Amino acid sequence: MDVQSLLKDCDIPEHVAIIMDGNGRWAKAKGRPRTYGHKKGSDVLKRICRDAYSLGIRYVTVYAFSTENWKRSPEEVGFLMDLLRQYLKESIKSAMENNMRVRMIGNRSALAVDIIQSIETLEEKTLNNTGLQLQIALNYGGRDEILRASRKIARDVLENRCDIESINEDLFSSSLDTAGIPDPELLIRTSGEERLSNYLLWQLAYAEFHFTKVFWPDFTKEHLVDALLHYNKKERRYGGVRDEN
Repeated sequence: MDVQSLLKDCDIPEHVAIIMDGNGRWAKAKGRPRTYGHKKGSDVLKRICRDAYSLGIRYVTVYAFSTENWKRSPEEVGFLMDLLRQYLKESIKSAMENNMRVRMIGNRSALAVDIIQSIETLEEKTLNNTGLQLQIALNYGGRDEILRASRKIARDVLENRCDIESINEDLFSSSLDTAGIPDPELLIRTSGEERLSNYLLWQLAYAEFHFTKVFWPDFTKEHLVDALLHYNKKERRYGGVRDEN
């Protein structure tokens, strides 16, 4: 694939959000346990981050573990937490080598202490990196994020740090986990599902959606390029109308 020719006149979104779906079904189709799919999916994320940056994408936010995923079997949840521990440990070295900044969004209160400490270390070590900006949504739910932001603003009002009339979209955005990060222009969801699943409900208000039947462990740079081409076929009007003149 001649990527440069394909994307020559394309508008590359600054921020791409991804729902990495289909790990379990991919593994089942191969006669392997769901955990095998999650491990493969983790490896794919590392590669796609490099590919995204090489294509000119500045921010990538991925849905790693939702507030609803705790409902899965204790064995699967335990594996995912151990996989996260391994990922966090390996990410410091790879992020520094690739000049990548890594941040976690979501409610950390339910995570194990050692995981929280590893997240804080990774964020601190990569704080000044200027390459790809990777956000990992962990124990994340869009409704939970909005509720937490609302409580924060309510406390600020009660403690006279702001008044009700000053509450606007900018203030609300600055109270979200993604404060200081531009909203995604493109959402990619793999595995054929076509729903948001409580992901970035505020931030995706004007994003374009690209759904692919490819399972996340099979997702490649070519599939990412397809998503960018799909994005470029859309006319982004933000609620306005196209000028016919």
